[in-house]
Amino acid sequence: MWDRTQAWLVVMIGPLLAFHTADIRRGVADDGEAAPSRFTKPPFEVLTSKQQRQVEQSIALGLQYLGSQQQADGSFLSRDSGQPGITGLCVMAYLSNGVTPDQGPDGERLIRAIDFVLQCQQPEGYLSQLVPEPSHVHDGASHAINYNNAIAGLMLGEAYGMCSDEQNARIATAIERSLKFMREQQLKAKRRAIDRGGVRYMHQRTAIDADLSVTSWQIMFMRSALNAGYEVPKEYIDDAMSYVRSCYRDKYGAFIYGHSSYDGVPTRGTAGGGIVCLSLGGEHNTDIARETGRWILNQSFDRYNNGAGPYHYGAYYCSQAMFQLGGDYWERFYPRFVDSLTRFQGNDGSWDIERNINGDTFGQCYTTALCVLALTPPYQLLPIYQR
Repeated sequence: MWDRTQAWLVVMIGPLLAFHTADIRRGVADDGEAAPSRFTKPPFEVLTSKQQRQVEQSIALGLQYLGSQQQADGSFLSRDSGQPGITGLCVMAYLSNGVTPDQGPDGERLIRAIDFVLQCQQPEGYLSQLVPEPSHVHDGASHAINYNNAIAGLMLGEAYGMCSDEQNARIATAIERSLKFMREQQLKAKRRAIDRGGVRYMHQRTAIDADLSVTSWQIMFMRSALNAGYEVPKEYIDDAMSYVRSCYRDKYGAFIYGHSSYDGVPTRGTAGGGIVCLSLGGEHNTDIARETGRWILNQSFDRYNNGAGPYHYGAYYCSQAMFQLGGDYWERFYPRFVDSLTRFQGNDGSWDIERNINGDTFGQCYTTALCVLALTPPYQLLPIYQR
């Protein structure tokens, strides 16, 4: 496992190694001016020594819990409709702490989990353990298929190159097929022009055909594939980014879930997801990103899992988003966030299931993986989250 000094070296050199647009490689912002460094100190050092130890202990406990929940087939425990996305998140939790597939017992654990994910690819190219139902079922395979495909594809992009030659070859083929399916979903006919470029469920549900939650994972998947050396046509990302920008609302100073009357209030998940998408799409530190960052700073994670919104999902996205913004946003957010999130961890290393209709059925491996990923942005060991 890498030590803290090695992790910080990745923070410094990671952006130079990542595949990105020409302007971002040159460090040029959207307005043509040099993009400034937004950290005044190494990002882990915004914490006290006590908080740093707490983060390390919390991550270790979380990964220990996840290890106890791995099944004989290599998956991490969840309902079948959440696979292989949940297993993908668990693998990324390990990778984010420096575990690699060639390293000891945990490395062997990852090899088995990646094999499970690869075995879930269906003839149509999508990554899903279950075939989707003929019509929409909440939290069923038809609901989760685009989450599963994108999250599992994202994980494969992050793991690519770390595995054996044989497994890397299988990953390469799987990503190509999964990307093709993703684009097919993105191009599906939309009933309203405003939903174009976005993605939602397998089958139409209610009045909207795209939402920011599903679309955010598609952007992360595409960016991970780019980082891994895949050719992702520019229009794929441009179309998705156009949809993301359309979900910003001046009256709130943040991003909403989608374009309908009942989805018109920001949540921590949509706010954080919007910022992450802007960053991955090359739109760093824009006015709407900073405004949404200010909205997040006014939200508290002190009230745990009260059903007002998916707590752990929001924690994951907000932490990644504030790290992307850096500077004062990160310094004001992360220490308080760490105090809250680590306090709510169970003695067995897990976090509770989501107390919300969205995600409540996917179990504690899901929430625990999200929380580990929410704690590890300063480590910068996953290319997808590097600044």
